[in-house]
Amino acid sequence: MFYGTIRESKTKEECTMKLLTVKDTFAGKLKKGFPLIEKDALSGSSAHLTEGDLFDVTSEKGEFIGKGYYGLQNKGVGWVLSRARDERIDGRFFLDKLKKAAEARAHLFKASDTTAFRLFNGEGDGIGGVTIDFYDGYLLIQWYSKGIYAYKDSLIEAIDGLELSYKAIYEKKRFDTAGQYVEDDDFVKGERGDFPVIVQENGIQYAVDLNDGAMTGIFLDQRHVRKAIRDKYANGRRVLNTFSYTGAFSVAAALGGAEKTTSVDVANRSLAKTIEQFSANGIDYEAHDIKVMDVFKYFGYAEKKGLAFDLIILDPPSFARTKKRTFSAAKDYKNLLKETIAITAKNGIIVASTNSSAFNMKKFKGFIEAAFKETNESYDILEEYTLPEDFKTIPAFKEGNYLKVVFLRKK
Repeated sequence: MFYGTIRESKTKEECTMKLLTVKDTFAGKLKKGFPLIEKDALSGSSAHLTEGDLFDVTSEKGEFIGKGYYGLQNKGVGWVLSRARDERIDGRFFLDKLKKAAEARAHLFKASDTTAFRLFNGEGDGIGGVTIDFYDGYLLIQWYSKGIYAYKDSLIEAIDGLELSYKAIYEKKRFDTAGQYVEDDDFVKGERGDFPVIVQENGIQYAVDLNDGAMTGIFLDQRHVRKAIRDKYANGRRVLNTFSYTGAFSVAAALGGAEKTTSVDVANRSLAKTIEQFSANGIDYEAHDIKVMDVFKYFGYAEKKGLAFDLIILDPPSFARTKKRTFSAAKDYKNLLKETIAITAKNGIIVASTNSSAFNMKKFKGFIEAAFKETNESYDILEEYTLPEDFKTIPAFKEGNYLKVVFLRKK
């Protein structure tokens, strides 16, 4: 399955390899499989390199560590692609990586109730800085540096080398100087989609748009969490979905038999998008509350009104700024959870979630413990989730497994 051919390209892979030297103190980490070359790891200058250049990574002692490409991304200057001295970084290299990734998702391609998932997950599948998502025949490539974007033609050629029928390819460039999305027409090739298109996730319908800004309408990494909410936790409960975006969690809860859902998000477009998601599933959105307001203000409003919820989904962005407040998950999640606890009913469930890679699950649980202790409340942990299997990660790069979700019951 997913085998094909690809024309050998004579571009960067035919160029003479340059050298990038890392400090000996960082060499061991890279030898053990850590794929990101951090800025602090460099020994000397990288001024001789431009985005997209291939290079051999060596230690200060001259030891060969691997081959990589130069691409500025957050705290990194590039990614190691291979640790084999004689491996060529060419069209065949890209095709082999994509074939392995596609084969690992064969069960998702065959699934009758799921048509949206991650096909290729960056360093987890062997090429850091790029991801590919599958949306019912539409492919979305996300580029995280100009360096990997230099290999756009090679990667698309590799996609075409797979036995994978697709309708169109879209892309999102996330590498401007501020690390944000580059506004552009996201269409690459194929037949333009008539958006929104409806995809399935565990039988739930979701409307997505691949050519309308940085987001698509659904975060695919929460697939198992939404299923758990629908199948195990929502029935008969009053549900609050904070930072609700397009209301995906609310839809899952409603389909799971929730008595009522309340979706809260500060973005004006969240109202229309949430209505769209409810309507895609034949749910009367007027039977649910959709509020466009600052979530931080809503907590105060709910407490003042004496509102209490049986199930609260708390999935804030890693960083957010409103006119009067700045939120950082690493610094502020504990206090946000304290406000959540205050409006959670006895025996109520809190779905505490974060996509911040700045801390691990142990520290996240520390935030949870501190929040309950400081509010003189107690809790049980019911279950935990990290990234689903299609968001492949590697043990040597724990930062790549960024998602942390803990289901809590307030005693």
